[in-house]
Amino acid sequence: MRAKGLQAVRGLLPAASDYRGLARSWKGDLLAGVTVGIVALPLALAFGVSSGAGAESGLITAIVAGVVAAVFGGSNVQVSGPTGAMVVVLAPILAERGAGALAAVCLLAGLFVLAAGALRLGRTVGYIPWPVIEGFTLGIAVIIFLQQVPTATGTRPGDSTNAVVAAVQSLATAEWPKLGWSLLLVGVVVAIMLGALRLHPRFPGSLLAIVVASLIAVGFGLPVDTIGALPAGLPAPTLPDLSPATLLPLAGPAAAVAALAAIESLLSARVASTLADTGPYDPDRELVGQGLASLAAGLFGGMPATGAIARTAVNVRAGARTRLAAVTHGLLLLAVALVGASVVSHIPLAALAGVLMVTACRMIAPSTVRTVLRSTRADAVVFCLTAIVTVSVDLIYAVLIGLLAAGFFALRQLARTSGVHREELPGPVVPGDERIAVFRLEGALFFGAAERTMERVGALRDIEVVVLRMSQLQVLDATGAQVITELITSLERRGITVLVKGIPPQHLALAERVGVLASLRHQNHLFDDLDAAAAHARSHVARAAA
Repeated sequence: MRAKGLQAVRGLLPAASDYRGLARSWKGDLLAGVTVGIVALPLALAFGVSSGAGAESGLITAIVAGVVAAVFGGSNVQVSGPTGAMVVVLAPILAERGAGALAAVCLLAGLFVLAAGALRLGRTVGYIPWPVIEGFTLGIAVIIFLQQVPTATGTRPGDSTNAVVAAVQSLATAEWPKLGWSLLLVGVVVAIMLGALRLHPRFPGSLLAIVVASLIAVGFGLPVDTIGALPAGLPAPTLPDLSPATLLPLAGPAAAVAALAAIESLLSARVASTLADTGPYDPDRELVGQGLASLAAGLFGGMPATGAIARTAVNVRAGARTRLAAVTHGLLLLAVALVGASVVSHIPLAALAGVLMVTACRMIAPSTVRTVLRSTRADAVVFCLTAIVTVSVDLIYAVLIGLLAAGFFALRQLARTSGVHREELPGPVVPGDERIAVFRLEGALFFGAAERTMERVGALRDIEVVVLRMSQLQVLDATGAQVITELITSLERRGITVLVKGIPPQHLALAERVGVLASLRHQNHLFDDLDAAAAHARSHVARAAA
């Protein structure tokens, strides 16, 4: 037992096998790391600004969390850092509680994710239905786009915590000519990024767009907001106030951040494993790595981290095969922080807003939306409901409500597969057969379908014997077994003899525990063969008629 425990712990830690094949792939890994680092730089700065934590916080997260998650995570090619989904959750928290709460939220969320990995909860993400994931993604994309409206227009953010309302409120504070110049820079960024996509999918269009927009702003002295001064390098790690008075009010928000970090990271790692043959991923270890990444980022002033699907995809398509690529991406960003902080400080915020607006639009695949909406009515409802709740209420509530809706439709569909069918007795018809009813229970008999069975069989009249065929019953829960027990008891109380035929072996123990067998008038009323049950039923009728 102790050996198994040590082996389980060892499976959550880095190992030499993580770098198997590095001797052959190191050149490709280095090139992929540089490529994804170039792509990640403007996104890290933009997500930091959009969250309210500041551009430096986004850059620190990409560096620290990117390296830590690469080393300790469960995927060989996952790239981690600040993401749009995290910004959507984090921005309202910082707006309400102030930037001083960032480190504590980051540390608490990291501990929650780390604990989830240690408790082996990594595979639970597999229970999230596809329409919920796509609706969630659509809602996040809409929020990210709307969150950029104040920055893209050079206006003051609205007071509302709802992205739609806040975007409308911000437009009321627009001033000319700042509005015009900001929109001009956004237009330049969008045009360059879209043009770069047509040239080549791997072309770093976002970086080129940022450079061009910055040169225009600086060269013409445009009156637009910029990132401002950044620290050169990483700050010294510091511990925030960890007193109960500080942590307890932040436990709820941190739990929401942790839930999102776990879901997004596991989804990203799962997608990465399908893009190329880079080895399997360990979901539990991935949670451990992401938890440690958020803890480390919080100590240096960063944000909670998650696996980034877009950057991970760039990493894989650029040729990454081992963790060296993600580590290289973090080191490249560190070099930028060390030697290029003064240059980065001149980047216009409107240019970063343009990058995120294009990124948000690219998160939505019209073909995927059409596929979900055309699949089934239930999936379309779940998709739309999740997206609407994501935008109007909250991301975590959206996932929960989406899961509840999907579960409701799944149970309804499962209940429809259940059936109660009356059959004829086997063999030649003999006098008295009209006093015998044979019912075949099939499919699923659970709490969602049990009542229908009770009504159908319980409505019998002028019957002396009922035979319940259960051999084709695939699903039986405690509610279903209790309904059968009550049904047998009710019929026996009315003087109707009940015979049970063919309880499947997997349901026999449950039927015995709940009382199905005990409710029979005699233990000989349980049969394995329908012919034997029919003969016994006919003998009952014959004796009653004699």
